[in-house]
Amino acid sequence: MKRNWNSSTICVQGGYIPGNGETRTLPIYQSTTFKYDTSEELAKLFDLAEDGHIYTRISNPTCSMVEKKIAELEGGVGAMLTSSGQAASLISVFNIASAGDNFVMMSNLYGGTTNLFLVTMKRMGIEARVATSDMSDDEICSLFDERTRCFFGETIANPSLEVFDFDRFVPIAHSMGVPVIIDNTFATPVLCRPFSFGADIVVHSTTKYMDGHATVVGGCIVDGGSFDWEKDGRYPELSEPDESYHGVVYTKNFGKAAYITKARTQLMRDLGSTPQPISAFLLNLGLETLDVRIRRHSENALKVAEYLKSRPDIIETVSYPGLADDSEHERAGKYLLDGMASGVVSFCIKGGRENAMKFMDSLKLAAIVTHVADARTCVLNPASTTHRQLSDEMLRKAGIEPGFVRFSVGIEDVRDIISDIEEALKACR
Repeated sequence: MKRNWNSSTICVQGGYIPGNGETRTLPIYQSTTFKYDTSEELAKLFDLAEDGHIYTRISNPTCSMVEKKIAELEGGVGAMLTSSGQAASLISVFNIASAGDNFVMMSNLYGGTTNLFLVTMKRMGIEARVATSDMSDDEICSLFDERTRCFFGETIANPSLEVFDFDRFVPIAHSMGVPVIIDNTFATPVLCRPFSFGADIVVHSTTKYMDGHATVVGGCIVDGGSFDWEKDGRYPELSEPDESYHGVVYTKNFGKAAYITKARTQLMRDLGSTPQPISAFLLNLGLETLDVRIRRHSENALKVAEYLKSRPDIIETVSYPGLADDSEHERAGKYLLDGMASGVVSFCIKGGRENAMKFMDSLKLAAIVTHVADARTCVLNPASTTHRQLSDEMLRKAGIEPGFVRFSVGIEDVRDIISDIEEALKACR
């Protein structure tokens, strides 16, 4: 059912609308299997002739309702939850790429995604080619050839906080005949809806702001339904019969939802990166407050960034797109709701890694955790943790220096957060 609800209403009401006498809250269908009265009914599901649930590895009613909510938030034609954000990134590319193919990725992606693309997918025979923001359009175009399958970027890069230039990169990718896949984790669909700027596929690590409470790992892929998968015959996986599924032709049978249907019926079926019903239920609890939280995160983060800018005695650089003098501020105003730039502030402490460690060890309110983007303030030194696997050259390309700190501002009283920072900075003198 098409509704013209705003994001704050969709967060609360989307996906599941209870009928008369039904549960007010999203029900948990904690079952692996589903019973049918006749074999013919089940056969129709296997033929993809009717909607329904065959086995929870492929789909589940609880998960389906949360998928509908996220698709509605993003403005897509369909969505699929995965067991993690990494699984979502992998499947989003693997759904349209095979051994011998390649794709183009931005250099500033999250370190785990970068390692997945450059190392693990290379072992699968799929090559990732790296583009940087300072390359000319011609240099970026030179990365594409007839085997290039997509262009992958992040709305707000983790942790450099570069804002993806949709108006530049989307036309380049489309002129080369490939879709744009955007990781929208940090922005969330509340602050940015990439489909409205020409992107074709969106992925999320729902573990972050969507969950918001560090309770459950998960991911999601959303299909915008706008890309022409039949053009030029570049995507036979979608436009020609799938022999692993009764010869179905996804573009013919499912139209705009061809991509997400294939991802579910083929890759989720075979790879089993399955979200659990209880995980989807917990994710939905986070989604219900997402609109409220992401605004508070953004407000707090801007105040923290402004404080850090006032401390040039110890803080070397501060990156936050919400700052008026930040290099990303113009794009933030262009692509992000009211210029709000989420809750992560990146900065460099003078004295390098040693002082960065002293600062983090001296914090009392903020916790040192391998996480980001939940209700509680947390902190990390990416060079020694999440991006540890990258070379110094790759770290620099990702905008990471040894004294670089990724500070995830929570929704606590911002006065307490700034006081905690102020006290911890005293250890760095």
